[in-house]
Amino acid sequence: MSTGATTATTTAAPVRARFADYVELAKPRITILELVTVVAAMQFALAATGGSWTAGPTIAILLGTGLLAASANTLNQYLEIRFDRLMRRTANRPLAAKRMRPIEAATFGIASVAIGVTLLAFGVNGLTAGLGLLCWFTYVALYTPMKRYSTWNTFVGAISGALPIVMGWTAGGGQLDAVALGLFAVLFLWQYPHFMAIAWLCREDYAKVGYKMTTVVEPTGRTAGVYAIVGAAMLAPAALLPAVAVGGDGSVVYACSVVVFAVLQLVVAIRFYRNRTDQNARHLMRASLLYLPAWMLMLVCCLP
Repeated sequence: MSTGATTATTTAAPVRARFADYVELAKPRITILELVTVVAAMQFALAATGGSWTAGPTIAILLGTGLLAASANTLNQYLEIRFDRLMRRTANRPLAAKRMRPIEAATFGIASVAIGVTLLAFGVNGLTAGLGLLCWFTYVALYTPMKRYSTWNTFVGAISGALPIVMGWTAGGGQLDAVALGLFAVLFLWQYPHFMAIAWLCREDYAKVGYKMTTVVEPTGRTAGVYAIVGAAMLAPAALLPAVAVGGDGSVVYACSVVVFAVLQLVVAIRFYRNRTDQNARHLMRASLLYLPAWMLMLVCCLP
C-alpha cells in the first residue's frame, strides 16, 4: 500500500507542476483584476437598465473574458521568451525557464482565444465579443511588439487594459455611449500612474532588454512623473461622466467620493514626481491599487 501511495504521489507531482505552469502563463492576478472590472461594470449596467443576473450570460462573460485574458498573457510570453530570460523578474516563467515547450504555450493561447470569443459571441452578445477580440488583438499584436520600438506602447497597452470594463457594461445591456466612454476613460487614465510606478521600479530590467519604456528612454523619471500626474489629474472628470449620464439618488455621494479618491491619487503622483525614489514609486503603485476597487465600489453602490 505504501508503495502504491508513493507512486501515485510521484505521478501527481508533475501533473500539479504542469497545471501550475499553465496557471502562471495566464497571469492570474491580472486576469482576476480584469474579471473584477467586468463584474462591477456588468452590475452597474444591469442596475441602470433594470436587468438581472442570469446564469448563462454570467458564466459566458466570466469564462470568455478569462480565456481571452489567459490567451493574451500566454501569447505575450510566447513572443517574448528571449527577453523574459534576461530579466530577473521574468526569468522563472514557464517558457523562459524552459519548463514548457513554446508549441504547448502557443496551442494553449490560440485555443483559449478561439473558445473565449465563441463563448462571448453566443453566450453574451456580438458587441461584447467584438470588444473582447479588439482587446486581445491590441495587447498581443500591437502592445507586445511595440515595447521594443516606441514609448507609445504604454498608450496602446492602456487601451487594451481599459476595454474589459466596457465589455462588462455591454454584457449587462449597456451601449457604446457616454457611460461606456467614462468607464473606459477611468481605466485608461488609471493605468498611467499605476504603470509609471512599475516602469520606474523595473527600469533596469527593461533597459537590459531594450524595451522602450518611458523610464528607459528618459531615465531621470521626470517624464514618467508628468504622465502619472496627468493621468491622476484627469481621473476625477472621467469618473464623473457616468454620474452625469446616469444620475441616481447616490450621485452626489459618488461624485464627492471619486473626487476625493482622485485628489489622493494626484497627491501621491506629485510626490513621486518631486522625489523619484523606489519607495515613492511603490507608494504610487499601492495608491493606484487602492483607487480602483474604491472607485468601483462607489460605482455599483451609489449609481444609478
